[in-house]
Amino acid sequence: MKKNNLLIKYILIIISFLGIIGCVHDDKYDEPNLDSYECADLTATMSLTQLRAKVVNTVFAFSDDSQDVVEGYVSSTDETGNIYKTIYIQDKPENPTQGFVISVDMVSTYTKFPQGSKIYIKLAGLALGTYGGVVQLGIKDPVGTSTSVLRIPEKLISSKIFRSCLVREKIVPKIMTCSEMISANDRFIGCLIQVDNAEFDSRVLCTNFAPNGVTVDRMIKDASTTTARIVRNSGYASFANQILPSGNGKFVGIYSKYISTYQLYINKVSDLEMNKFPRIDGISTNPCEYSDVGLVQKTVAEIKQLATAPLTQITGDFVLKAKVIANDKSGNLFKYIYAEDTSGGIKINIDKNDLFNDSRFAVGKEVYVKLKNLYIGTVSGEMQIGAPFSGAVGRIPEADIYKHFFDSNKPLASIIPTEKMISHINYSDVGRWVKIKDVQFSFQDLERTYAGAIPTNRILEDCLGNQIIVRTSNFADFADATLDSGKGDVYAIVGFFNGTYQLILKDLLGADLDNVRCDGSVYVTLPTINSDEFSSGGFSSDWLTVNVAGAQVWSTSNTGNGTSYYAIMNGFNTTNAANEDWLISKSVSLAGKTKAALSFTSDVRYAGNSLQVYITENYTGDPSTTNWVLLPAVLDSNNLAFGDWTSSGNVSLNAFLGKNIRIAFKYTSTPFASATWEIDDFKIKAQ
Repeated sequence: MKKNNLLIKYILIIISFLGIIGCVHDDKYDEPNLDSYECADLTATMSLTQLRAKVVNTVFAFSDDSQDVVEGYVSSTDETGNIYKTIYIQDKPENPTQGFVISVDMVSTYTKFPQGSKIYIKLAGLALGTYGGVVQLGIKDPVGTSTSVLRIPEKLISSKIFRSCLVREKIVPKIMTCSEMISANDRFIGCLIQVDNAEFDSRVLCTNFAPNGVTVDRMIKDASTTTARIVRNSGYASFANQILPSGNGKFVGIYSKYISTYQLYINKVSDLEMNKFPRIDGISTNPCEYSDVGLVQKTVAEIKQLATAPLTQITGDFVLKAKVIANDKSGNLFKYIYAEDTSGGIKINIDKNDLFNDSRFAVGKEVYVKLKNLYIGTVSGEMQIGAPFSGAVGRIPEADIYKHFFDSNKPLASIIPTEKMISHINYSDVGRWVKIKDVQFSFQDLERTYAGAIPTNRILEDCLGNQIIVRTSNFADFADATLDSGKGDVYAIVGFFNGTYQLILKDLLGADLDNVRCDGSVYVTLPTINSDEFSSGGFSSDWLTVNVAGAQVWSTSNTGNGTSYYAIMNGFNTTNAANEDWLISKSVSLAGKTKAALSFTSDVRYAGNSLQVYITENYTGDPSTTNWVLLPAVLDSNNLAFGDWTSSGNVSLNAFLGKNIRIAFKYTSTPFASATWEIDDFKIKAQ
């Protein structure tokens, strides 16, 4: 039995080894076996130039009985997956005068029409149109636009496109400069071209050709112009995860454009020879090769100790080796990452969008940061690394990323949170990835989303009543998600803003709260027993408007809100004026109810007194003689703009259960300041 187990173990090892070998990609490919494909040699009746001339402003369709045939040489290959459902051709294998684009609903076309093949195309039933300003051959779309065509269906290709039985040539790329990529040379679109003395822009150095599954544009330059050209790379290409060549040299690819933007497509990475230094931009050696020689490793805690002012330059040859614990993938972070080592975590500001698409900044990646000439300091109280901006720490320019950030080439690793209680969070935790056990969102925040039209704070609390802010960007992909109403563990970054600790979620999974709440209850959305969205304009009999002082009164408006109205009060009329105006709801019974809450949305513009929200159980008919209780409702705090409606959350009315209550909005202004307040989505909820 032991011998059999040992034999099985050896077999599994060999299978695993073969699997690993099979995954290694060296950009070398076997020639496709063409023996099983039919070939034919036809006679062309028109040139590609003549074909191109048939398109003016609308689709040109060939009749089903057309005898026209064109010929060309395949300049592209989709073998690496970087070119998709397209065959590019040119009229000659060397020194072409015309290129062309054939749109086909077929993949792996290289197995039938490999690069260099001479092909013939029967034009009967096909059509010419444009996409992105580029003429293409396809089929007419019976319900489409007057300019575009559909891909040639795969089932038709064998009867429309034929590979020559006799001719296959080596495609010699046409030499072009970036300055020659202009409309006068659009006839070369579809040709294989070569750009000499080319180099990828410094802003993309040391990055992959493309993130996994994401098509991106990488910029390339030569000495002929300061205008960069686009190299468009598919995230599904077999070479997508390889690092871009960082030197200067020969670039070979398919010439194309989209509308007015010229772009290039790589057939194979082996076509590129871009390893010469120095580059045109002065970079003298390969910037992507990391070495520890001459560097002193510093921990996060040691780096923080270097700060002696709000902006302190790091002058030593130091390196930070830390694991990325949060990036901008969800949109909750913007142009910064957090990195952590055993001594602590820190925010690093980088002036680049979509940092998550750079393998150096993937969550769980250990990144090496050369710190010399970067800056350390506090921004609103939080220690950060970056570059100078207006006397404080700002973002590291995108063009300098390659100078400071290096991929450790270590595999991604799990990020282990530090377990904390809300009451135990201190300044040493700022920048750390933490786990806070058994917490819940406050009752007031239930039924609210993570963020409104602006970055928003929500309150997280533990069962002892300790609270901390959860800060969420309005650009987070989970901003519109409703807060979980239960209790559970929260995983987040600890931030710090002007003396207040706050939590920053990496994604929605950071607050998956499904257990019963601290009081043992399961929160159920309260039914609405009274509501008004003021949607039709004017106030119904459900409302009283009481003018105590000033000429202005509560009214409704739909300005900026389409056909939907809202309540509005503004004490300004050519000048600021003193006002006191009340908007008072009808009496609503809470008899027999065990829970009750108020919710509404508010919007404020211009400086002035805050709106006040009151409740009473004994309205006398006169606001001045009524016993009012002020409610702790959350109101809009951004008086610089309209449109950022803020939810009040659930304002508890449990102190008034069994009573008949009225809600009132009290507006006041002065001769010196008159804010405009708007109210909508009014609801009293109870069960």
